[in-house]
Amino acid sequence: MVNMAAQEARRRFTKPRRITTTRHGSALSELLRALEDYLPVVLGLVKDGCQLRDKVRFVWINQEDDAEETAMTNAWYEVLSVLHLMAMLSLLQANRLLLPKISSEGYQLKISEENRKKSIDILLKAAGYLDCAIRHVLPQITQEHRKDLPLDLEEEVLRALCLQALGQCVDIQLGMAIDSPKATLAVKRRLACEMVNYWHQAQHNMAKLPCTDGWVKKHQLFIKWKYAEAKAAAYYYHGLILDEGNTEKSHGVAIAALQASEEYLKESKKACETFNSTPPTSRNPPLWGSMKYLSEKIPKDASSKIRINQDLYSEERTFKTAPTLPDFALALKPDDYQLPPLDPLWNKEDHHH
Repeated sequence: MVNMAAQEARRRFTKPRRITTTRHGSALSELLRALEDYLPVVLGLVKDGCQLRDKVRFVWINQEDDAEETAMTNAWYEVLSVLHLMAMLSLLQANRLLLPKISSEGYQLKISEENRKKSIDILLKAAGYLDCAIRHVLPQITQEHRKDLPLDLEEEVLRALCLQALGQCVDIQLGMAIDSPKATLAVKRRLACEMVNYWHQAQHNMAKLPCTDGWVKKHQLFIKWKYAEAKAAAYYYHGLILDEGNTEKSHGVAIAALQASEEYLKESKKACETFNSTPPTSRNPPLWGSMKYLSEKIPKDASSKIRINQDLYSEERTFKTAPTLPDFALALKPDDYQLPPLDPLWNKEDHHH
């Protein structure tokens, strides 16, 4: 697994456009499969009565923590780290499926519906690994030992990543709804409002962490960017629905919602620039999915609706404060991932003893 991870890291930084494949599939899939095979083995160390639970020293390299690596003689730390890596690999897999491809003529090709659906399944799986880690593995580690965990494995980071995966799922669903002539404004508004809720919760969790530079700051800025995008989308669809009302008040509130949408769109663009310019620096990605459509529609529709309504009503009658967004129950949940049974080898060892 160490060799496979090292090869994947080298491939990622030296030839970012090429996907390494093996006889059985992509290198990422192979690494995930190896981790899935390893987990039943390491779970044997945490079973009741195992003398090795606090005897084996496990070392992992960190990303978000200031310390380069963390070593602990705690088998639950190893289980937690494996689940975290499985989630990270799944997020990377989903991301690769969503990378926009460029045609031979230089045009950005549309991401296929099949790839978008696959990405949703993978993101829900990633959320399932993280949810299992939070609910079933973290409670096994004492508060005293939890102090030794790296920032990468803090409960707030794991929760933020889980919510981030769910928020990205809804973003993909919204993009598919925008492409579908059957999807109503109400459906799109609901998806956008749910997306706001997921990103709000993710931001709330990341805000509890200490302010440091590096990957933690980068992670916080990413969530801030996506949260602003979600609010721009939600206020846009909320404004369009309010504008369908026949009263002066509904039109006034609609203007306030559309103005808020425009402001959040500007905020999201600034947040995106800040995210990309913050070390470690990254390239500004091309717009795709829901935001590719909304970045054009929001300024255009907001401008025309505001002009029409201002012609009908005096400016004093328009609302200056954005209306409250509807609060919908969240539809998406993480996959119900369960820790696998112990490797049969542990039972053989018991029999031997």
